[in-house]
Amino acid sequence: MPLDLDAYCQRVGYTGEHTPTLATLRALQQCHLLHIAFENLSPLLGKPVPLDLASLERKLVQQGRGGYCFENNLLFMAVLTELGFTVRGITARVYWNQPEDAQPPRSHMLLLVTIDDEDYLSDVGFGGMTPTAPLKLHNPAAQSTPLEHFRVLPENNHYRIEVQLGSSWRLLYRFDLMTQWPIDFDMANWYVACHPASKFVNNLIAVRTDVDRRHTLLNGLYTIRYPDGRSDKQDITDPQTMVRLLVDTFHINLEGLDQDLQATLTKRALL
Repeated sequence: MPLDLDAYCQRVGYTGEHTPTLATLRALQQCHLLHIAFENLSPLLGKPVPLDLASLERKLVQQGRGGYCFENNLLFMAVLTELGFTVRGITARVYWNQPEDAQPPRSHMLLLVTIDDEDYLSDVGFGGMTPTAPLKLHNPAAQSTPLEHFRVLPENNHYRIEVQLGSSWRLLYRFDLMTQWPIDFDMANWYVACHPASKFVNNLIAVRTDVDRRHTLLNGLYTIRYPDGRSDKQDITDPQTMVRLLVDTFHINLEGLDQDLQATLTKRALL
């Protein structure tokens, strides 16, 4: 089934050119992050997370849901391909809030986009610190986005992406440029969605980027993060309040899920 590009553009509020340029990529990436949340409700509720294009369109476009990295970035890759971009998926090891000597799995997906012989990294699915603009791969200097500054640094046989928060640089993830096939994403997706130790199975997580801030949710802790490193935090202790927050602030359509979600939050004592 071909991608319904018009439906996607309407979902994310994109009205610009349909040409494979850097300006198009920048605008689409920001629109996607503004309108489609990062969320893990399906694995939290024990529901499958299929990665075929029809399922991704149905969930993220037609049903008004969000998803995590494999869902968001595979859909975004299909959009870019439809528009004529040269793009492929690569995988990364996540180090956000982990020590640099940790040995995490390749549990994150991002995109390598080539425009006029220049390689860019595009990511609409990292969650709390997703870059809000494409990043030049071969540019170690600080790169500005509508929110934070990021930098891409070569390191031995791989690269690292860091974000600037206040005066500090924090490591997000490490990656290389090895070609990944659909089966590689399927295997990593199974781990993220099904493994008993996966944080996506055991926690409620939601993120949505706004024009001047990020809304993040980890179980009962709701945080608004600002580009200068400041944050406002609020504890959510009531399941109904949580449902309203997910709908009103994170723009997630919970039709048919709200009762199961409230029961799961209560049963697992996640609030």
